[in-house]
Amino acid sequence: MKFTLSWLKDHLETDATLDEIVETLTMIGLEVEEVVDPAAKLAPFHIARVIDAKPHPNADRLKVLTVDAGSGEPLQIVCGAPNARAGLVGVLARPGDYVPGIDVTLSVGKIRDIESFGMMCSERELELSDEHNGIIDLGDDAPIGANYAAWAGLDDPVIDIAITPNRSDCLGIHGVARDLAAAGLGKLIEPRREPVRGDGPCPVSVKLAFGDTPPLCPAFGLRLVRGVKNGPSPKWMQQRLIAIGLRPINALVDITNYMTYDRGRPLHVFDAAKVKGDLVVRRGRAGESLLALDGKEYAVDQNMCVIADDNGVESIAGVMGGEVSGCTEETTDVLIESALWEPINIAQTGRKLGLNSDARYRFERGVDPAFMIPGLEEATRLVVDLCGGAASDMEIVGEVPDHDHIVEFPISEVKRLSGLEVSAAEIKVVLTRLGFWTSGTGTQWKVAVPSWRPDIHGKADLVEEVMRIVGVDKVPTTPLPRIDTVGRQVLTTSQLRRNKARRMLAARGLNEAVTWSFIPHDHAMAFGGGQPETALANPISTDMSDMRPSLVPGLLAAAQRNADRGNGDVALFEVGQVFLGDKPEDQKVVATGVRRGTAVMTGAGRHWAGSAPTVSAFDAKADAIAVLEAAGAPTANLQVFAEAPEWYHPGRSGTLRLGPKNVLAAFGEVHPKVLKKLDVEGPIVAFEVHLDAIPTPKAKGGRSKGALALAGLTPVRRDFAFIVDEGVEADKVLRAARTAEKTLIREVNVFDVYRGTGVPDGKKSIAIDVTLQPVERTLTEEDIEAIAAKIVAGVEKATGGSLRG
Repeated sequence: MKFTLSWLKDHLETDATLDEIVETLTMIGLEVEEVVDPAAKLAPFHIARVIDAKPHPNADRLKVLTVDAGSGEPLQIVCGAPNARAGLVGVLARPGDYVPGIDVTLSVGKIRDIESFGMMCSERELELSDEHNGIIDLGDDAPIGANYAAWAGLDDPVIDIAITPNRSDCLGIHGVARDLAAAGLGKLIEPRREPVRGDGPCPVSVKLAFGDTPPLCPAFGLRLVRGVKNGPSPKWMQQRLIAIGLRPINALVDITNYMTYDRGRPLHVFDAAKVKGDLVVRRGRAGESLLALDGKEYAVDQNMCVIADDNGVESIAGVMGGEVSGCTEETTDVLIESALWEPINIAQTGRKLGLNSDARYRFERGVDPAFMIPGLEEATRLVVDLCGGAASDMEIVGEVPDHDHIVEFPISEVKRLSGLEVSAAEIKVVLTRLGFWTSGTGTQWKVAVPSWRPDIHGKADLVEEVMRIVGVDKVPTTPLPRIDTVGRQVLTTSQLRRNKARRMLAARGLNEAVTWSFIPHDHAMAFGGGQPETALANPISTDMSDMRPSLVPGLLAAAQRNADRGNGDVALFEVGQVFLGDKPEDQKVVATGVRRGTAVMTGAGRHWAGSAPTVSAFDAKADAIAVLEAAGAPTANLQVFAEAPEWYHPGRSGTLRLGPKNVLAAFGEVHPKVLKKLDVEGPIVAFEVHLDAIPTPKAKGGRSKGALALAGLTPVRRDFAFIVDEGVEADKVLRAARTAEKTLIREVNVFDVYRGTGVPDGKKSIAIDVTLQPVERTLTEEDIEAIAAKIVAGVEKATGGSLRG
């Protein structure tokens, strides 16, 4: 929300400085984002008089001017403006001055062999308007040599404030002034324009036609003004609109824009000659469209509110008017519209059409319903004063909603909720200045909420109003009480697991990424999602239509973006939520990572000592096991299954489980078909660790740690080789050997798999090494042989294999 300082002072009688106003705005919740001083941009330009204007000897359309800049010696300037003449008083730019409209810093130059020591500027060259037909003509009363910006009143600072969605009342400068006045920074000025007396009924009637459907327009006001002369708006109005970033168009349109920012009341004007028949406010119909004022055509439907006549749709209600019925310089009769619209419907319409406007921005947040008719009256007065004409009576249909909202307000809540010590008299002054009406002499008040404050619902809202006006900086600072005992764990188990997973993956060389929770529908389908329950009702874009069922597609897209920019060997991870349905239990926390190219843990790319290998499913498996171990999963009991989700390559993927049903992780090479659908180049491996599926550790009886177990005896290592069927998994051999003697066997690893001479067809040899850790005494050869016999027996029973001779 932008406004100039002088514009604010039309509504606020104050002696406060700009710095005081800026500081107060921020303190009362209207945070100042920027203050722009236009005088700095126009500081180099001064007023100068043309003493003489002679034809250029080498160019028919140029003139050689002798210019008095008020500094002594006249300057010679070559100028091509058609209105350049002796006696003209204009704006001078000298060598070294930066001209913003043409983005040029002037220097002494030659134009057709004649030296030029500056230029006389047009309004467009100073970014004052689009006028470029001639140089600025100020008139004889302009002081020669004076700073142009100061003399013309263009040194008016522009204040840009951030408006939170609940403060629709401050989307008009009058509302901002009201808050400043309440904060003690001056007195609110209530603009009082004399009403315009109508000369008869409005010849155009209005009908609200919503049938049995919910009405989208509670009230509609219309007024005809005949005999207007539409041309450029006054200079003061143009300057204010330009200062806040709006382009002046013509007086009628500028008045509506001015009212939008001045009083927060969006209006629309129709060229009455282009309106056929009466106006009907209704829902749109299939097949209807509108060529809007932005030059684009929009299709409407039955969920949108439109203003139509016998020609069809003339305006998308509350959002944007149509170009066909727009006002031009030829307009002589104008219909001024002031209406109320359903905020939610305005927001839905704007989002569906992708159409933003100042009117939509205010209507979807809620405008003051009580100002609908006064706003129409005030706009009519501006039209008559600036464009002339005679106004008809107002045509009002529907009913302006009654805003009788009383809040029971125990004033003791100010102290309880904010900690501020504020007297009853001060509370009453604050609320009264903000437009509230108060009743009550004790501690229990009744407070009537003004029509322009739809955000006030209860007593806590009133406390907030008192607190922000009195001063948030005055809320006492109270430290938390010191607790002598040792604090208990603050983070939840889920939070701890997420943090530990992040630390482990970062330590393994993966970079953390944060991707969108929304993905395209076909991507969601490829990863087991795409159900109607997870589709977004109002997606940001078509590429973000579904909640993600997996983190893999987002990481794959991120990896490909890196590859497209020359970083092909990339390893990324993310810890976040996936969505398998629309119920709370369908939201899961998953730690996911991808590795691309040669991004193995030991390092990527080529090297003289040996290039890194291409990533494989075993790299993803190692990452998944590392995360599970860091998160506290019993990794010694994990089982590896070859079955994996369909987006992994069959035979090059698997799952890690505790038992046949509890899947803790999936890993493997991403299926080529999935990569092709996502337009991603491989090879890429991925893993997904389901942190929610890890069993919660049993609560310990106390806080002390268990006894430290240190082995004082030398471990013993023995190797075994078993011949098993080709289809037997190595994991079966490991588990059988590990469970043969749980007390002494510390570790079991596969170190060789052999097929060939000495091994029958359809068989393979799996060699393992077993580490025995004595606890109480040194193992004898008989002890070791007994354990070895148990290992052989256990493996033979579990796999059907035999010890290799």
